[in-house]
Amino acid sequence: MIPLRIAVLVPCHNEEVAIGSVVSGFRAALPGASVYVYDNNSGDRTREVAAAAGAIVRSEPQQGKGNVVRRMFADVEADAYLLVDGDGTYDPADAPAMLRLLLDDRLDMVTGVRVTELEGAYRPGHRLGNLLLTGVVRRVFGSGVTDMLSGYRCFSRRFVKSFPALARGFETETEFTVHALELRMPVGELPTAYSQRPAGSASKLRTYHDGFRILRMILALVQRERPRFFFGVLAVLFALFSAALFVPVFENYLETGLVPRLPTFVASAALAMLSFLSLTCGLILDTVTRGRIEAKRIAYLSLPAPGPPAQPGSAK
Repeated sequence: MIPLRIAVLVPCHNEEVAIGSVVSGFRAALPGASVYVYDNNSGDRTREVAAAAGAIVRSEPQQGKGNVVRRMFADVEADAYLLVDGDGTYDPADAPAMLRLLLDDRLDMVTGVRVTELEGAYRPGHRLGNLLLTGVVRRVFGSGVTDMLSGYRCFSRRFVKSFPALARGFETETEFTVHALELRMPVGELPTAYSQRPAGSASKLRTYHDGFRILRMILALVQRERPRFFFGVLAVLFALFSAALFVPVFENYLETGLVPRLPTFVASAALAMLSFLSLTCGLILDTVTRGRIEAKRIAYLSLPAPGPPAQPGSAK
């Protein structure tokens, strides 16, 4: 049997303090895997430390985690991929179990659900934000993922090579989730230990700035992937505002036979037209989106499922 190629992908920016132990930990946990560290314009010794620990070090000049993920997914060839942040907060010991779940159940994505009792590792504000944002995505796109913003993931080759990777920053995790749910891929989750950063390192996550960007990405994905829902909501809002303006004008007309507030009537008519146009756009774009999803599904199915090739005569 041909051995599977396993790639550990580590996006990095100024992680000199943590990257050495991250690379060493994953090399020990997955001895046959290749560990790739993609440096994203670090101003410290991240590259040197990663190379000394045994990683294959490459660079991505476009700033942002999403840009690094796009480059890694395009460049690295493997049968299974494990993506992990380079900050030392995720436990390499959980990697074999995640990989085993991916291969044994022939899944396309396994998410490491963060479990910790340390408030400093997973701050209440971050926990609440993740819960709210994950809830929005689950509500619109379907269940299947409970920790949408986890930076610890295992992917099949067909996930990686069919993933569009449009995000630039930390919102790339949202894209992972929506891509899997949109194509109805088989996905799984596994509880993983989550710890604090090592002393001397600093988080690159800006709570409010990146939270807003993630929310904006969710809205953009809803508009792009669920246009009938998105524009349907707009159509209802326009219709409600139109009715709110029209009712008093109509009541006045019934009483006096006159329309003294003509600008209000015109505004009501304009909002009614916008409601109709929004609904029409949603229906048209829904057809376009369905065709695009079918094309993405065909591209996804053109690649083999994860796991070892099925033997002749095997039912698996």
